[in-house]
Amino acid sequence: MDGDGTTHNTGRHSIQSVADVLRERIRTGQLTVGERMPTQAQLAEEFGVQRGTVRQALRSLHDEGLLAGVTRGSPPRVAPPEVARGGDAPEPVKVALGTRLAEAFSAREVRIDAVCLTAESLLLALGEPLLMIHTGRVRPSTVEVRILLPDRDNGLAFPSPLGAPEDDQQLHQRWQAQRNALGQVLRHNLLSLRATIGCDVNVTFRALPFTPPVKLCLLNGSEALFAYYTVKRREVRIDDGPVEIYDMLGTDSTLFRFESGRGERDDAFVAQSQAWFDGLWGTISLDLKLG
Repeated sequence: MDGDGTTHNTGRHSIQSVADVLRERIRTGQLTVGERMPTQAQLAEEFGVQRGTVRQALRSLHDEGLLAGVTRGSPPRVAPPEVARGGDAPEPVKVALGTRLAEAFSAREVRIDAVCLTAESLLLALGEPLLMIHTGRVRPSTVEVRILLPDRDNGLAFPSPLGAPEDDQQLHQRWQAQRNALGQVLRHNLLSLRATIGCDVNVTFRALPFTPPVKLCLLNGSEALFAYYTVKRREVRIDDGPVEIYDMLGTDSTLFRFESGRGERDDAFVAQSQAWFDGLWGTISLDLKLG
């Protein structure tokens, strides 16, 4: 290894020695935060090792919090310091979802599957990846988004009024209007990528015959983000009058992250979550028109 931390192909290296060199490059700033690592093929050639050795070295650095997005897709990026200090700790949905979506949109082919009450959290979190696209930092070729939302016509468990039954109809009409408006804005923002960068975009909504008590977001088939909706008692205004309701709030819920390739538990959770979503999508869900 030269004094600047560069390793030349002078012999075979172990997993540990490859990780040590890359760790030093990150520590000294030769690899900066947000920068993509070289491909596994490039690193394998540089160090004179098999790709499997490189893959395990990258996984080791990922486990230390130095890299983000070590999957079967694009090369990982150097993680920011806050991730290195414990990015696997659960965070509120509105904090963590934007970061994970930004990483997902770094892939050439983006696929997002979501189960939620409304598209509010997704809409808020899309700000960061859309900015990355419009400033040229990432450029996906395809974006496929499938969203399952509850169908009002099948009855909603939440929001639910505490008082007069007549408030229920007005409350659910207001919820439906909000659901439709958020979904339409999300669809519009994503479809705009067709014109701006020529990206192939598809956004589809389907309706569930029940009210989901949890939020699930699947990213590129390799990552599952899971959160429980929290039931809250709060006051809203309907026809200029206050109404006490039970509501399920999601933006401040705690988001739990599972990623393929991080052990049997994570592999199983991602696979089963995807199978659960695909099952709902292809069986009991119905076409949903937002209008």
